[in-house]
Amino acid sequence: QVQLVESGGALVQPGGSLRLSCASLGWTIDIYTMGWYRQAPGEERELVARITSRGITDYTASVKGRFTISRDDAKKMVSLQMDSLTPEDTAVYYCNLASPRNWGPPTFNYPDWNQGTQVTVSS
Repeated sequence: QVQLVESGGALVQPGGSLRLSCASLGWTIDIYTMGWYRQAPGEERELVARITSRGITDYTASVKGRFTISRDDAKKMVSLQMDSLTPEDTAVYYCNLASPRNWGPPTFNYPDWNQGTQVTVSS
């Protein structure tokens, strides 16, 4: 069964840092563009960062310069380093495939969304 499992979320103070991890269970990810998404209460899920199979990265404007996405295909893992966190970053964060062309999920079938990991930025 294909599954992407997120971890690393926590309660952190404004200005703090967190590192999220995504483990791929049951399949390899090396040929896919991978992304980190987030969904805040009352909002739609949005893509915040993606990394292509060649390691090219892109970020949504609100996190550019603060978040860094990386991948380790040998370990089948994708990470998101988040620095200078603000309350606006509070959300459930998800890992999944991303489109290398459009800003969002791919147009082909991709794994079901897992439960994500909660990030809360508050003093």
